[in-house]
Amino acid sequence: MNPPRIGLRCDAGPRTGVGHLVRCLALGEEFLARGARVELFGTVHGVGWAAAQLAARGIPVHPGPDTPAGLVEAAHRHALDALVLDSYELDPAGAGALRAAGVVTLAIVDGDTRGQDADLYLDQNFGADTADAHPADRAPTGGAPGDGRLLAGVRYALLRDAVTAARPAAPPPAGPTDRPRVLAFFGGTDAVGAAPVLTRVLLGTGHPMAVTVVVGRPEIEAELTQVATGRGQSLHLVAPTDALPTLIGAADLVVSAAGTSTWELCCLGAPAALVCVVDNQRDSYRRVVAHRLAAGLGELPDLVAPGLAGRAARADAGRTLRALLASPQRRAALAARAWATVDGHGRARVADAVLTRIADRTGVLKP
Repeated sequence: MNPPRIGLRCDAGPRTGVGHLVRCLALGEEFLARGARVELFGTVHGVGWAAAQLAARGIPVHPGPDTPAGLVEAAHRHALDALVLDSYELDPAGAGALRAAGVVTLAIVDGDTRGQDADLYLDQNFGADTADAHPADRAPTGGAPGDGRLLAGVRYALLRDAVTAARPAAPPPAGPTDRPRVLAFFGGTDAVGAAPVLTRVLLGTGHPMAVTVVVGRPEIEAELTQVATGRGQSLHLVAPTDALPTLIGAADLVVSAAGTSTWELCCLGAPAALVCVVDNQRDSYRRVVAHRLAAGLGELPDLVAPGLAGRAARADAGRTLRALLASPQRRAALAARAWATVDGHGRARVADAVLTRIADRTGVLKP
């Protein structure tokens, strides 16, 4: 029996970020470990780290078709058994076209399915499994609750090898420190420019700390070099790195965007403070903060707002950070709840579901 052939359709770039690619890469690693052939279809440019990740795993990159007909043609030309769609920009009709052509389709979504008619939907966000009337429950061809098409919640979180390998056997305790080590990162490219804003808020607390910021773009680095530190404070800038899980594990506090990295932080048991940087993070961000898996720093548009409103939002975020920096107990409580929530086996569950669908479709059109 020939090994299954899996396609990943996503894009990455300086302005689009790498979140879609990171979660597809995690799923690709799982399929590769099971002997499958994995190929990526999309645009990956201006992000050397992302391209290197794909090359290191031997995942070839092909141009990403954008139309339903183009997706079907690419799937047939590469003899794909399944295609994973992870994009907010693709024509929603593509999933249905692929299904009709006999290609198993997994749509990775963040709440809104955009009308896609996929074999499977994956919403890995916290609380997606309990949210009432999830959009995937109203998929065009049924998708009724309990029909097995929706893989929802952090039970299915897609995490890379580097993250799962670094998961501690127990949530790490937070010991007292006069000068906490803080790690700040906001996606592979920080497409929305959150790092300078949050770095200023952090340092503005006046608390002694050693801050490391992962810098995704030259313009972000240029702005951060102008940020002044106070007494007992230091600021160190690093490029995107494969060693991020190690940096997370060594930090007393992590400040990050409320995107794909949230589940990495939870799996690693990191005490974290999150900021919602784009609209599609809002629902998950609010649920994570409400369940005290991470502290909430607010939404980026509020933090950068002019006038009194912006000053008030930054002051609120600063108070939250100051309390965390001063309290090992608060940090340890966040870390323990986060660690217990994400077990690191999500991608295996997703791969099982996809491979089962492929097996069920044996004998259906496959060039």
